[in-house]
Amino acid sequence: MAAVIDASAASTFILATEVWAPGPSGDVLLRVDGVYGPLEAFGAVAEEHGFSRGEGLPGRAWKEGRPIVMTDLSNPAFLRRDAAEEAGLAAAAAIPVFSGPMLKGVLVLFCGRDEEHVGAIEVWRGDDATMTLDGGFYGAATAFREVSEATTFQRGQGLPGGVWGAGAPILMRDLGSSAGFVRSASARAAGLTTGLGFPVATPSGVPYVVTLLSGRATPIARRFEIWDATPARPGRPAAATLADGLCDVEGPLWRAERSLAAWQGPVGRALATGAPVAEVNPAGALRHAGMVALPLHSHGEVTRVVAWYF
Repeated sequence: MAAVIDASAASTFILATEVWAPGPSGDVLLRVDGVYGPLEAFGAVAEEHGFSRGEGLPGRAWKEGRPIVMTDLSNPAFLRRDAAEEAGLAAAAAIPVFSGPMLKGVLVLFCGRDEEHVGAIEVWRGDDATMTLDGGFYGAATAFREVSEATTFQRGQGLPGGVWGAGAPILMRDLGSSAGFVRSASARAAGLTTGLGFPVATPSGVPYVVTLLSGRATPIARRFEIWDATPARPGRPAAATLADGLCDVEGPLWRAERSLAAWQGPVGRALATGAPVAEVNPAGALRHAGMVALPLHSHGEVTRVVAWYF
């Protein structure tokens, strides 16, 4: 169920978050979660919509079986364009979560058109040798966008190539000075500080990587976590262990609780259902207005969960 929080979204790069999942009939996507901050009217419009396969941004991500970035929400293909215009939303990214051929849900992230917002949501597509940019939204970081559009990555190179090579999420700190971040000079100039990259499983088998690059003034999130999952087995329930994490207030998260069970909190719910979760003011994270827990699938099982708190 969607909820509205009394918190300012103006200081974050992502202004609203939704989760869409197949309804009882299996042929229509219905909204199951939403975090909208002060954008109450836009959230109310979402309650009136359902998307069939190929319809709207969530339905398109479902049909095409890949993550999609839409940088112009005035496009007629975005069915809620009038509401988006009124809410000041400029771009959106849809990330489908598949377990094999089965769609578990679609996570949609919305960004504004404020010229002060700096960050990046990128989708990288791999072929036999390299990863190239398939789509991205950068806010006011136009110079960084131009560098990204001209950059390719081999397997194991940079954040996208590193995720591709490892087949696993990577949390990268200090982008402006990191030797492992190929675009470090441009990131430093743009004020980008932290990067989370994760693979997106697709029914076609084509490799995709999504990267979330957080800026100093308008962060994508204030806390990032990567959880390693242990799938359920006879006599042993599913569980997850914190593998990496960073909080802009608390620093490294190694003093936080390191393990959880299926259904325990939002991360445990993503682990148990295999579907993305968006939750307002999650218990135990009172500094944060909301969070996302995104399960990553491999061979029909959840192997990791990435989470970010904003």
